[in-house]
Amino acid sequence: MATISVEVVETSSLGDRSYLAHDGRVALVVDPQRDIDRVLMLAGRLGVRVTHVAETHLHNDYVSGGLALARLTGAAYLVAAGDAVDFDRLPVAGGDEIAVSDAMRLAAVATPGHTFHHLSYVLTGPSGVEGVFTGGSLLFGTTGRTDLLGARHARALAHRQHASARRLAELLPDGARIWPTHGFGSFCASGQSDIDASTIGRERDANPALRLEAGDFVAQTLAGLDAYPAYYAHMGARNTAGAGLVDLTPAEAADAARLRERIAAGEWVVDLRSRKAFAHRHLAGTLSFGLDGPMATWVGWLAPWGAPITLLGETAEQVATAQRELARIGIDRPAAAATGAPEDWAGGDATRLGEWPLATFADLAAVRAGRGPRHLPAPDVVLDVRLAGEWRAGHVEGAVNVPLPELPDRPADVPAGTVWVHCGSGYRAAAAAALLARAGRTVVHVDDEFDRAADAGLTVTG
Repeated sequence: MATISVEVVETSSLGDRSYLAHDGRVALVVDPQRDIDRVLMLAGRLGVRVTHVAETHLHNDYVSGGLALARLTGAAYLVAAGDAVDFDRLPVAGGDEIAVSDAMRLAAVATPGHTFHHLSYVLTGPSGVEGVFTGGSLLFGTTGRTDLLGARHARALAHRQHASARRLAELLPDGARIWPTHGFGSFCASGQSDIDASTIGRERDANPALRLEAGDFVAQTLAGLDAYPAYYAHMGARNTAGAGLVDLTPAEAADAARLRERIAAGEWVVDLRSRKAFAHRHLAGTLSFGLDGPMATWVGWLAPWGAPITLLGETAEQVATAQRELARIGIDRPAAAATGAPEDWAGGDATRLGEWPLATFADLAAVRAGRGPRHLPAPDVVLDVRLAGEWRAGHVEGAVNVPLPELPDRPADVPAGTVWVHCGSGYRAAAAAALLARAGRTVVHVDDEFDRAADAGLTVTG
C-alpha cells in the first residue's frame, strides 16, 4: 500500500509555507513560491514527478510560481474557476474531485473569506483522509485576514470566513492535519500562533472561528486588523496575469563611484548586514534592512514601487539571498549590487562613512533621569515606529508615534532635535533611523525589546 507524505517548503521571511505531497511516484505541489527551483530540487531528491500544481487562492503577499512550475513540468494547474485569469488552467470549484494518482485524491472545498473564490483541498490516501490544505482559510489558532480585497469587503468576508472554517470542521475528522499557507508571521493572517502543526481537533478547542459565534468572531477579527504591506496592491494583478520564470542571475556590480551617484540621486541603496554592524559603520545615505529580519517585506513596503534598488552585502551569498527574497514579491531584478565592507563602498573616503549609537530602554530611562551614559545624547523626541495597534496596546509615555510604513511620507511629523527611535525589537527602528539619518537627523537607535521598557523604569501607558 502506498504511503502519502507531505513535505513543507518553508518561506519564513514572508511567513508562508508551500507543500509537496507525494506517494513515492508522483507529486502535488500546493501554493508554490516564485523560486520554484526549491520545489524541483525537493522533487528530484525524493525521486517523484510533479503532475499537479494547486493554488488555494490568488495570493496577495507573494508572486506565485505555480504557472511557471506547471509549464516547466507539464503538470495540471488547478486554479479556482471563479478567478478570472489570463492563462490556461484547470478550473476548479467546490465539490470537484481530482485523482492525483491511484493513491492520492483531492477534494476541493469552497472556503471563501480570505478571498471570494478561496478553495481548500482535502487530501485522501489509501487509509482515508490525510489532511487539508487550507491556504488562507483555517490557520493555526487563527484565520486569514479578510480586508486584503478592500476594507468595504472585510465584514462580509469575515462572515464567510467563519462559515468556511465551520464547514471544514464539520466535514473532516478530528485527526485530519491542517496545512495552511499563511500564519507564520505573514501579514495575511489575522493573528499569529506559536505552534508548528495542528489538526482539526486541536482547532476545535483553540481557534476563535470554531469557538465563537459569527457576530463575535467578525467583531474580533475586524478589531484586530492593522496595516499590511503596500506591495500587496501589486501581487493580485501579477498573479492574475501569471508570472514566468524568475531571473536570479547576479546583478550588475556597482563600484564606489557608482554607489555615490545612486545615493546622490536619492535611490534606495540597501545594506543587508546586521543592524548592529550598520550602526557601527555604514556608507552614508544607505538604508538598513538586514537579512536577519523580514528584509523583503519592509523593502517592498517602504520603497517606491518600481524604483531601482541596489543591494550591499558582505558576501555574494548575502546579495543572492536578498535577490531571491525580493523576487518572491515581484521586485525581479536589483539595479546593482556590491560586496565587501563600508570602507570598500566608500572608496576609501572616510567622510562618506556614518555611524550612530545603540541604546537600550534602560539607557533611555537613565538619560531621562539625568544619569545616562555620557556618549548618549539626550533625546529631544522619542519616536515609536510600531504599527498603530501596537501603540494602542501600550507605549512609552511622552513618545511620538509615526508607524514605519508612514515615515517616508511624514518626516515633518517627527519633532526637531535628537531622535531616539525604537520599535518592538530593534529591526524596524534600524530602518527608521537610517531613513532619518539620510534626511540629516541625529539619531540614537534603541535596539531592545519593547517588553523590557517598563522593567527598565519607563512609564508605559495605553
